[in-house]
Amino acid sequence: MSKIDYSNVHLSTKLIHAGQGADPETGALSTPIYQTSTFCFESIEHAIAVGNGTKAGYMYSRAMNPTTKTLEEKLAMMEGGETAICTSSGMGAIGSLLIGLLNTGDHIVCGNTIYGGTDYVMRENMPALGIEVTFVDTTNLAEIESAIKENTKLIYFETPTNPTMAITDIEAVGKIGKKYGIKVAVDNTFAPPPIQYPLKLGADIVVHSVTKYINGHGDVIGGVVIGKAEDIAAVKARGVTKLCGTPQSPFNSYLVLRGMKTMYLRVKQHCENAMKVAEYLEKHPYVKKVFYPGLKSHPQHDIVMKQMQGLYTGILSFELKEGINGLSSFEAGKKLLNSLTIPAIAVSLGDPDTLIEHPASMTHDNVPKEAREAIGITDGLIRLSVGLEFAEDLIVDFENAFKKI
Repeated sequence: MSKIDYSNVHLSTKLIHAGQGADPETGALSTPIYQTSTFCFESIEHAIAVGNGTKAGYMYSRAMNPTTKTLEEKLAMMEGGETAICTSSGMGAIGSLLIGLLNTGDHIVCGNTIYGGTDYVMRENMPALGIEVTFVDTTNLAEIESAIKENTKLIYFETPTNPTMAITDIEAVGKIGKKYGIKVAVDNTFAPPPIQYPLKLGADIVVHSVTKYINGHGDVIGGVVIGKAEDIAAVKARGVTKLCGTPQSPFNSYLVLRGMKTMYLRVKQHCENAMKVAEYLEKHPYVKKVFYPGLKSHPQHDIVMKQMQGLYTGILSFELKEGINGLSSFEAGKKLLNSLTIPAIAVSLGDPDTLIEHPASMTHDNVPKEAREAIGITDGLIRLSVGLEFAEDLIVDFENAFKKI
């Protein structure tokens, strides 16, 4: 294993070295892909000792795999958590968290602006399991506190939110959680380190879709839950990843490990490009509003400056004006998206490629229309995940596409 003292090194060094060292058998520098379903034992006694945890080792890759274990150690160190558990998707991470920590009769206070898949789980799956969910605007601390009940066990939210980019004060919500003895979980997919560190700000648990910025190459599906050892142990105890079929594959774990070595540089460039594109869009006469945390016009910009680290994510949303050349904002948006040549019309984010989508009909189409509109997901809202292309090329592409509306 590495001889590095990680308490005294920069995040970029941790992302390259944490959790790994030269392979003891071969001296290989990169973590090997242990592409195996099962592991052999020297004897029945050895198998029993590994099975009951009295001896370190591996039995079956659905339970634990050396490649995935290395990834879990690196991810935990990235966020400043004690430990982590990887899953086969971001939704797998959220599902593992909810099923691992909650019981029938419990209550969740949940942010009202979240990814469409998470929204469905909270609206449909949790109530079906006898777990009550109250949706609140987590930018309003009084609304969070007033929603808390005797059986509230979890406060869950995203910041920035998907896709409206609203910012919740993590430190303030963390204090509410501690006041009432409630766990606070943050989906940090939109703002991974080096942008934001929820655990350091007072959250108990962080979840990520590692599909996005952490892997960063658009070729992996994966998730992770990170936090204190006791919380991750509770998630593991329910066996969601082991018994319900959501473990990360060794090959995908390897791809994420590879992607994380360049994560610091990539995320910085995503953020720099997004700021340039956001500033351009904010000045364009066809654009009604740009939602980007780095802009001074953002309604929670004071919180942004406190909890983000001078980087403001690579994602932004914007809304077109009504009546452009007699078109509704939705029709104008369709023309704009169809006229762009560099951005791909696709869901997901954090890829090297710029991705653009229409939330109301794509990522959030399963959210009830009334709920969508109440939180600002209008038919004219467009979400943009700014990639690693030359920012000026993206701006020229937008300028040409606007001319075709």
